[in-house]
Amino acid sequence: MSENKEPHVAKFVYDFTEGNKDLKDLLGGKGANLAEMTNLGLPVPPGFTITTEACKVYLESGEEPAALRDEVSAHLDALEQRMGKKLGQADDPLLVSVRSGAKFSMPGMMDTVLNIGLSDKSVQGLAQQAGDDRFAWDSYRRLIQMFGKTVLGVEGDLFEEALDKAKEAKKVTVDTDLEAADLKKLVTAFKKIVKKEAGRDFPQDPREQMDLAIHAVFDSWNTDRAKLYRRQERIPGDLGTAVNVCSMVFGNLGPDSGTGVAFTRDPASGHQGVYGDYLQNAQGEDVVAGIRNTVPLAELEQIDKKSYDQLMQIMETLENHYKDLCDIEFTIERGQLWMLQTRVGKRTAGAAFRIATQLVDQGLIDEAEALQRVTGAQLAQLMFPRFDENTKVAQVGRGIAASPGAAVGKAVFDSYTAVKWSRSGEKVILVRRETNPDDLDGMIAAEGILTSRGGKTSHAAVVARGMGKTCVCGAEELEVDTKRRRMTVPGGHVVEEGDLISIDGSSGKVYLGEVPVVPSPVVEYFEGRMHAGANDADELVEAVHRIMAFADRKRRLRVRANADNAEDALRARRFGAQGIGLCRTEHMFLGDRRELVERLILADTEAEREESLKALLPLQKKDFVELFSAMDGLPVTVRLLDPPLHEFLPDITELSVRVALAESRQEPHENELRLLQAVHRLHEQNPMLGLRGVRLGLVIPGLFTMQVRAIAEAAAERKNAKGDPRAEIMIPLVGTVQELEIVREEADQVVAEVEAATGVELKLSIGTMIELPRAALTAGQIAEAAEFFSFGTNDLTQTVWGFSRDDVEASFFTAYLEKGIFGVSPFETIDKDGVGSLVKLAAEAGRRTRPDLKLGVCGEHGGDPESVHFFHEVGLDYVSCSPFRIPVARLEAGRAAITANGSDHR
Repeated sequence: MSENKEPHVAKFVYDFTEGNKDLKDLLGGKGANLAEMTNLGLPVPPGFTITTEACKVYLESGEEPAALRDEVSAHLDALEQRMGKKLGQADDPLLVSVRSGAKFSMPGMMDTVLNIGLSDKSVQGLAQQAGDDRFAWDSYRRLIQMFGKTVLGVEGDLFEEALDKAKEAKKVTVDTDLEAADLKKLVTAFKKIVKKEAGRDFPQDPREQMDLAIHAVFDSWNTDRAKLYRRQERIPGDLGTAVNVCSMVFGNLGPDSGTGVAFTRDPASGHQGVYGDYLQNAQGEDVVAGIRNTVPLAELEQIDKKSYDQLMQIMETLENHYKDLCDIEFTIERGQLWMLQTRVGKRTAGAAFRIATQLVDQGLIDEAEALQRVTGAQLAQLMFPRFDENTKVAQVGRGIAASPGAAVGKAVFDSYTAVKWSRSGEKVILVRRETNPDDLDGMIAAEGILTSRGGKTSHAAVVARGMGKTCVCGAEELEVDTKRRRMTVPGGHVVEEGDLISIDGSSGKVYLGEVPVVPSPVVEYFEGRMHAGANDADELVEAVHRIMAFADRKRRLRVRANADNAEDALRARRFGAQGIGLCRTEHMFLGDRRELVERLILADTEAEREESLKALLPLQKKDFVELFSAMDGLPVTVRLLDPPLHEFLPDITELSVRVALAESRQEPHENELRLLQAVHRLHEQNPMLGLRGVRLGLVIPGLFTMQVRAIAEAAAERKNAKGDPRAEIMIPLVGTVQELEIVREEADQVVAEVEAATGVELKLSIGTMIELPRAALTAGQIAEAAEFFSFGTNDLTQTVWGFSRDDVEASFFTAYLEKGIFGVSPFETIDKDGVGSLVKLAAEAGRRTRPDLKLGVCGEHGGDPESVHFFHEVGLDYVSCSPFRIPVARLEAGRAAITANGSDHR
C-alpha cells in the first residue's frame, strides 16, 4: 500500500445533528441537506455522514484513514443507543442504509446499499418485530442482491434472472406477489450466486457488511459511469464523495407504507402544484428502477391523507427555506412519514427562467439571485427550434452537434443545387464531406448543413453558427458521395439527392425522413414578433424579458456581433448587439465577384491588377455603405482580407480534370490552364500558417488599400447623408509591430486622400487581431501602432496548441475528452491556463503602452458562457459573437458582473 496521507481535519464523521446545508464540500450534498432537515426539526431517520476528506484519503492511498474506524464505531454506538437496538442483533435488529452523496448531485451514478445488518439470524428477529415474515425475507433478498452487485461485483443480471424464475414458478408477474416462503428460497438462491461468482459467502457479520459497503461507495466515485457523468457535467474529479449511514425506515411493510419522490414545483414547466410519484409497499430504489408503475403524488391524498398533508407542509417549509425548487425523497412506514433526502432540483431551461422570476415575485430572492439561477446554456436551449420527440423517425447517424437547431429538408450535395432548389421553394439540407468558402451561397440557401468531416470550429460549423443555421459536422459513419449525389448510411441504405432528411444540431443526430419541428417563442421575442401575454409561451417570454433586462443593467461588457452583411447586422441589432466586432470581408468576395478575384490573382501586370482592384472597389464600397447604415451610430470593426488566396480558386482536382478533358477533346482551355497554374503556384502545405492576413496586404500591392478606400468612402458617404458611421479597420494575423506599421501608414494615407477628396473628416480607428502567440507576447510593442486589439481566439487556440482546428476535433478530441485530458474542447471554451494566459498578458501589456486601448474578442469564444466570465475578469471591453448567440453573451456578461461583485449565490 502507498503511504496513507491524511489531511489535517478535526474529524471524519459528523452526526446529522452536527452539520448544515453550507457544508456540502465536506458532507456532500445529501449529507449536508439531511443535516439541514434535521436542524429544521423535520422527520429524518437518525444517522451520520463520513466526509469527503475520508474518501480522498481512501482513494489516494487505498486505505481508509486510521482514525475512521474508531469514529464510525463511536457514532454507531450513539445511533444504537438512540434507537434502542444494535446493528444486526438477532431479536430486534437495527438496520442501516449506506448511500453516496457528492457535493454535486450525480443521480444514479454512484452506489447505495440498503438493509445492512440483516443476516440469517437477524432476519428472523426483523420478521418477529415487524410481525411480517414476507417483509423480512423481502428485505433480506434485497440486501444480498444490492450487496452482491455493488460491493462484491456480481453481475446484476444473475439476480434478476433468479427473481424472474421465482415469479415464473409462482406464475406471477410482480415481485409483490411472491410470498414469504418464495422469498426465503430466493435468498438461498441469491447466496449461492454470491458464493459462486464472488468466491466467498455473503457476510453474516453486520459490521463487516457496513465497512465493505462504505468502501464500495468510496470506490464508486471512480467508476466509468461516474467519470463520464462528471465529464458531461464538468464536475471536478478530485472532490470525492461523502457516505451517509442512515437508520432504515421501511416502505415495504404493507399497504400503509410506501415510498415516493416529490417536487415543490413542476421541474418541466416551473408551475406550482403537486408533482411527483408514489409507490405503495415499496422501498426507495423501486421508484427509480421502475419495477412497478407508480401513481401520481396527488393520489397519496386518498391513500394516506395524514401523511399527504404533512408532506405538503414540509415541502412548503423546504422551498421557503432553500428559496428554490426542491427535489424530495420520502418514505412512509406504517403511516409515519420520513424524509430521506432533499436537494435543489434539476429543471428544464424554461422552468429555470419561470421559477427565478416567480421567486422574485414571492419575495424569496432578489433580481441578482434570479440572474444567477439561470445560465446562457439554458437560454440557448430556449432559442433554437427543436424536433418533436414524440414522433418516431429512424435515426441513421450521429455527428458533432456543431450549431443548435432542428432542420428538415431534401438532401442536396452541392451549393448550386441548394440555391436552385431553394429558389424554387424547396427546403434543402446541404450535405458535403466538408464545406469551404465556395459553399457559402448553398449554406445560406439551406435549412441546415451536414458534413461527414470537421469539428465544432470547422468552416461549416463556424459559418453556420454565425448565420444561426443548424449544423451537424463530422458524421463519419455517413459515406458522402458528392459525384454520385448520394449518401450511404449504416446498414447500406442509400439517401439519394432529393430524399428528405432531418438533422438535430443540438444532439448531432441525423434522421431519415421528416421530424416535425417545434418553433421557439423566445427567438420570436428577440426578433420583436412576440410579446408577453397570458399563455404558457408568453409566460416564458415574460420571464426571459425580465431577466435579460436586469442582466443588461448590470453588465460591464458590451456585446457586439460577428456579421458580414446588412441583413445579419440588422438581425444582430434586434438581438441587442451594440456594434459589429467582426466583419469578415472575404465573404464579400464570393458569388458574382469570384471572377474579379480570379482576375486579380491571375494578373500578370500591374495594370491588370489595378484594373481588377478598380472593379472591386465600388462593390466593396456598396457593402460597407449598407453595413454602416444598418449599424448607424454603433461601431463596426471591418477585418481586411484574411484567408489564403487559393480559397478563391477552383478545387485543384476538379480543375485538373477539366483541363485534362479539354485537352483530350482539343477544346480551348487557356483560362482553365492559367487557373490551374495559379492554384499550383499558391499551393501551400499548411495554408493556415502561410500567405494570409497581413502578409497578403504586404505582398499583393493595392489589395488592402482598395479595401481601406472602400471603407473610408463608404463612411464619408454615410456622413454626408447625415448618418453616424463608426468604422474600425482591423489588420489580421499580425505577428510583429513592423507589419502593422507598414500597413497602417498606407491606410492612414488613403484615409487622408478620401478626406481631402470628400471634405469629410473621418475618425477611423485602426487596430489588429491578436491571434498569434508572438503577437500576444509582444503586445506592448504592437499597441504603439494599434488603437484596439481584438483577440481572434480561434486562431490563437490553434497556434498555441498546435492543432489544426478543421481536423483534430473529428480525429482525436473524443479520445482526449474520454481520457480526461480535456474537460471540454479548447475551441469551445477558452483554455484559461494557456490561451487565456496569453490574452491576459497581452491585455495588460497593451494597456501599459496605451491606457485607452480598446480590447475585445471576436473568436467563437465570445459567445461561450464560461469564456464570457473569463473575458470580464481580464478586463476586456466587449465580446463579439454570431447574432444568435448575442442574448447568451448579454446574459452571461450580466452574471459575470454579479459574480465579480461578490454576489455569486450559486
